[in-house]
Parts: sequence; structure tokens; C-alpha cells
Amino acid sequence: ITCKLSSIRSFHKYLLLEKEVSENIASKVQKPKTARTLPVVLNLEEINRLLKVSVGEGKPSDLRNVAMIELAYGAGLRVTELIALKLSDLHLNMGFVNITGKGNKERIVPLGEEAVIAIRNYLSQSRPKQNPVDKESVFINNRGRQISRVGFFKVIQTLAKKAGIEKPISPHTLRHSFATHMLENGADLKAVQELLGHEDILTTENYTHISKKHLVEAYTSAHPRARKE
Repeated sequence: ITCKLSSIRSFHKYLLLEKEVSENIASKVQKPKTARTLPVVLNLEEINRLLKVSVGEGKPSDLRNVAMIELAYGAGLRVTELIALKLSDLHLNMGFVNITGKGNKERIVPLGEEAVIAIRNYLSQSRPKQNPVDKESVFINNRGRQISRVGFFKVIQTLAKKAGIEKPISPHTLRHSFATHMLENGADLKAVQELLGHEDILTTENYTHISKKHLVEAYTSAHPRARKE
């Protein structure tokens, strides 16, 4: 609709310049308001199912997948930040990771215990078996080079199908889930903004709408006075 309206306005502007009309009446037509689209979020049970199937048979790529999911969800990383991680960015003994985000802005993100364990397991048991050609990147593919965005996207799609998750998810869904779960559990909005690396807090506020939506759904499904008999 917006594109069609723009074309009509341009046409009437042309007619006005050619003096075929006395005024551009199309300029008075307001654009329709677009509905807010909320990002897809996994609940905790779905996150656990995704992690469970990612364990697989314990192959090198399986341990890598577990570590990537734990880190993406546990630290709320963008997929570009995740795949670009260098070994020198990891500070596992101190429980944090250095992240270079948009605009080359750096931030420090704490790591949970599960993420630290998963990364240690991958680095000690799996990564050496992948014959790393890339000596600096944390996460590598079966050819020993840095895993790509497309590569990790395919991993998530495959694992989601195995886990019986019907939502349309991508690696970024893990970041959305991180932010939503943090806010649902009482985290300060400003703190979540810093963890995500958002320049504008209004971007972070989008997740409060998801959090409220989940609360309404939980209330509607669980409270006896919220449903009609």
C-alpha cells in the first residue's frame, strides 16, 4: 500500500508541474499505520529442547553447536559477533568475553557457567579434531575455517526441526530470547541495553512488548477468572 501511495503521489506531483491539475490531492492522503511486528522468541522449554538435540552423538560439530547455542543465548550475541569471535576474546577463567559489535564498538559480556563449560568442552575435545586452518577463530567448520552465517543458520534450522520447534527461527532468535527472558526475570532495561550493545534504548524497549505479551498469555491460560467457561 505504501509503495502504491508513493507512486500516486509522484504521478499527481507530475500532473501539478504540467498544470494538468490545480493541486496535488494525493499529498493529503496519510500513510496507513503499520502494525508492530514482534520478533519470534523461544521459551525456556524450547531452548532446552534445542540444546538437548544439539548434543547429538558427540561429534566435533555437535560440541561446537552446543557451545554456539549456549553462547548465543547465554550472552545475547548477534550472529555476526558470534562467528567473528577470536580465541583472544575469550576470558573463561574470569567469566566474560570481549565483543566487537556494530561500528566496531567493543563491550564486555559476562558468561554463565553453562556457556563456559560448553566452550571449554568444545575447545578441548572438539576443535583440535577439526584440523583448524584458521588458528584464531573460535568456531570453525568441518574444513577447519571460520563457520559462516549461512552455515550456522542451517545448523539452527536442522536442530529446530529435530527438536520439534515449529516456530520460524534463526540464530538471531536466540538473541531475542536472551533479551526477553532477562526482562521477564526482572533485569534492568539499561543493563540489557548494554549487554545487547544497542545504541538506542528504544531498540531494547521492543523486548518489553514481547515480555508483556508473554505475561498476558500466561495469565490468560492459567488464571481461572481469565477464561470464559
